[in-house]
Amino acid sequence: MSVAIEAQNLTKQFQGQTGQSTIALNGISVVVQHGSITGLVGPDGAGKTTLLRLMAGLLQPTIGNIRVLGMEPFKDGDQLRIDIGYMPQKFGLYEDLSVIENLNLYADLRNVLGTERERLFAQLLAFTDLARFTKRYAGKLSGGMKQKLGLACTLLGTPKILLLDEPGVGVDPISRRELWRMVRELAGGGMTVLWSTSYLDEAELCDSVCLMSQGQIVANDTPSAIKSIMQGRCLHITNIGGNRRNVLMRALQAPEVIDGVIQGANVRLVTSIAGQHPNLASLNAGHASKLVETEPRLEDTFISLLGGAQYAESALAATIPDVVLPSSVDPNSVIEARQLTKKFGDFTATDCVSFSVKKGEIFGLLGPNGAGKSTTFKMKCGLLKPTSGQALVMGIDLKKSPSEARQRLGYMAQKFSLYGQLSVKNNLIFFSGIYGLTGDRQKNKIQQMIDVFALGPFLDMYSGQLPLGIKQRLALACAMMHNPELLFLDEPTSGVDPIARREFWSHINGLANKGVTIMVTTHFMDEAEYCDRIALVYRGRLIALGTPDDLKKSVISNDNPNPTMEDAFIKLVKGADDE
Repeated sequence: MSVAIEAQNLTKQFQGQTGQSTIALNGISVVVQHGSITGLVGPDGAGKTTLLRLMAGLLQPTIGNIRVLGMEPFKDGDQLRIDIGYMPQKFGLYEDLSVIENLNLYADLRNVLGTERERLFAQLLAFTDLARFTKRYAGKLSGGMKQKLGLACTLLGTPKILLLDEPGVGVDPISRRELWRMVRELAGGGMTVLWSTSYLDEAELCDSVCLMSQGQIVANDTPSAIKSIMQGRCLHITNIGGNRRNVLMRALQAPEVIDGVIQGANVRLVTSIAGQHPNLASLNAGHASKLVETEPRLEDTFISLLGGAQYAESALAATIPDVVLPSSVDPNSVIEARQLTKKFGDFTATDCVSFSVKKGEIFGLLGPNGAGKSTTFKMKCGLLKPTSGQALVMGIDLKKSPSEARQRLGYMAQKFSLYGQLSVKNNLIFFSGIYGLTGDRQKNKIQQMIDVFALGPFLDMYSGQLPLGIKQRLALACAMMHNPELLFLDEPTSGVDPIARREFWSHINGLANKGVTIMVTTHFMDEAEYCDRIALVYRGRLIALGTPDDLKKSVISNDNPNPTMEDAFIKLVKGADDE
């Protein structure tokens, strides 16, 4: 295979307004082969987007050089423009233009004309399955359809290099698998693909992977070679008796353990040395529990190379009292949906959905993009009024008493919903005031949240300029100002790297142990495994309800005797299509 992209001693330094400089890339060297898919993986701020922008010719290197198809992208941009397709991290299309109008605009920009335009449009619309939606405004598309349209526009002119910056963020597993099918087909035809991602299961599908941290490459090899260094270091605690979250917290305190997560009924651990196991008896996992070695994942290597992620006890949970429900509230129905229905004109977004959530339970609400999941979620936290049926929290009907109900719950939106033009400190002041905190009580709570989430260095920054992981901390801090008994989290870790995700879930697990009832939506299937139970919504209806292991067991077959949560999600949704 010949070389498509080569970087040598590549450094990029940005000068801040105050005169301080930031090194985004620090002397990296990398070679990308023609016709391959290379994954760029790393935590927020690792330098992935900067590297892609240098490859696209949007930035000029500070030191070192980079060559794409034998040319320098920044200097030879006009010659390379047709050969490079760049899909930015944020949806870069025009939401007030239709699908076909966006395609026409990008075809004009890339000088695709006449019969060639007609041929490419027909090919790309069939390839992305968007032919039925050419008149729909881009802003009205689901997350997966937006990404497909973005990919179609990027492919106009048939580029030789495809640069994709986090294309799977906010996209459900079915759409993400479709995106991968399309990209794999393109690579098979000779196109070179760079795929930036924070999803390590996506990175496992690449031909090679660059693990990045603090502007440097810490590993660069095939996924199987990178995973192999973790052989003998990955364990499951099985047959757990009692609370899995408590077992996980105790395990993370063991000196042998560098990482751990809940995986269905089991707890998954990563140790610092192969064959060195924590003392099972000290974990108090029950007399029938066992330590069983399991196959490594790329995420295990990622966590290990970045120094581990030992988040055991939550400092946030330590700041709140145990939840004590009023005697009038049934602890088995702290959150309840009764035949919940929402119609927009003739369209039924949520159709007679019913479920109940127990005190201290982490309850996942899953579904493909456009399935009615977000509509159901918004009715449950009082942001939408049901057309019929009831949405209740703590026995309060949200349709009748929304203000009373909202004082009992915290809400963290799918998109960063705080005020980007306010500083971190002013956001904390504003939201604590909304929840009725004043005087010393307000001052003390703000300081408490600053300490818990290590927000001190960022207090004077505009919240819109924060790194993604810090935005997430601030959003959770604002949602927890009033010590709510209920917490609603709408895709809270979308686009966040595994270490930041671990930190976030240490808080969620700690809050659940204090009796806070939590409802969460997610497209990240490993994260769905952390939930106690899951409701799967499709075409507005509830199609499955049970524990993560229940859902996985329901799709076991001879062809797939050990399905993942993603396998279960896809098979259950496709099974509902066949009914």
